[in-house]
Amino acid sequence: MEGVISKVKELPLDDRPREKLALRGPQSLTDAELIAILLRTGTKGKNVIQIAQELINKYGDLNVLSSQSVDAIKKFSGIGRDKSAALSAAFEIGRRADSQKKWFSNKKIISPRDVAEIFIPLLRDEVKEKFVVVCLSTANKIIKHEVVSVGHLNASVVHPREIFKVAIENNSANIILLHNHPSGNTEPSNEDISITKKLVEAGKLMDIQVFDHIIVAGHNYTSFVEKRLI
Repeated sequence: MEGVISKVKELPLDDRPREKLALRGPQSLTDAELIAILLRTGTKGKNVIQIAQELINKYGDLNVLSSQSVDAIKKFSGIGRDKSAALSAAFEIGRRADSQKKWFSNKKIISPRDVAEIFIPLLRDEVKEKFVVVCLSTANKIIKHEVVSVGHLNASVVHPREIFKVAIENNSANIILLHNHPSGNTEPSNEDISITKKLVEAGKLMDIQVFDHIIVAGHNYTSFVEKRLI
């Protein structure tokens, strides 16, 4: 990108960062191109990819750049408050995602309380009912958790195929069913019990065990295993 200065929109379509990302995925972009997407626009003297590359050159690599404060980044020529804030937010998202991924992958599930402690903070303030599938490895460590339904929990919304599709895709032999009650009532409804029994039976046919079904209600929870409902 050195030499003749050109606007990104004057580059071939496949060489423009956003288009390249959409066509080939984020892994195909250079560090400078990824930063350029966050910065969005360049200046009269430099296009956005050139500014991004100079920013990386100044700090050496993404790791050092990501540790800079908003004020520090803002001092760089061609980057104002909004662009600096966008970079800082993106780096923080990356840090949190990496931290959560490592924490989840090392967390072994022994009891319903273990599940509750992880997911109460994620579900207690939700205003809509969410149904989540938590996939466990053979060592009972969390592989993945995925929301499969949002809204009112009933048989027309949550289907066994949705639940077990997630389990099969993640090669999980055990799953935990999880949903919240925004009302704060921890007691399972007749629908909750009926759906759970159907899912347990469906799991037996596919050799996938339903480890538990947990209802989160505010700061409290109910375990179907502890209540001997499954």
